Amino acid sequence: MVPARIVDVAPWRDWDAAADGVLRFLHEHVGWDVWLITRVVGDQQVVLRAWPERTVPPGTELPWMRSLCRQMVEGRAPRLATVTAAVPAYAALSTSAMGSVGAYVGIPLLTPDMELFGTLCGVAYRAKPRSAARELAVVETAGRMLSTLMATGMAAPPVPVRRDRSA
Repeated sequence: MVPARIVDVAPWRDWDAAADGVLRFLHEHVGWDVWLITRVVGDQQVVLRAWPERTVPPGTELPWMRSLCRQMVEGRAPRLATVTAAVPAYAALSTSAMGSVGAYVGIPLLTPDMELFGTLCGVAYRAKPRSAARELAVVETAGRMLSTLMATGMAAPPVPVRRDRSA
């Protein structure tokens, strides 16, 4: 039996629990308004998990072509922008299904075969101070941990049932 005083650091039971733990941690310790884990499926970016919960329901589809994450993954914009309006590739796309994005941070999530799985990303509705860039290493480590869990055999969830985009 595990003593109660250390149960708070027990391994997560599955990838969903790990993902939720990462999102809660980032929201509490790094800040920003919304944290997402997404999967790229064809021409869509599908939300798998979000924190705070219910901000963006799982299964929500965002067009990959108009995604801030795509700009980051393809190297047209940095992983972290404290002011999206100051980064041309982000400025053109800073209004999305989630509203107006003032700041963005995103990390690619990779499969064991080094293919793009999706992203771990955070958005703030207002610009952040330049000092927020100090948190990039924390977000990169969190993303790398999620990719590592997939590489060691912990299965990511299937893509949720697609939601009607007209809703």
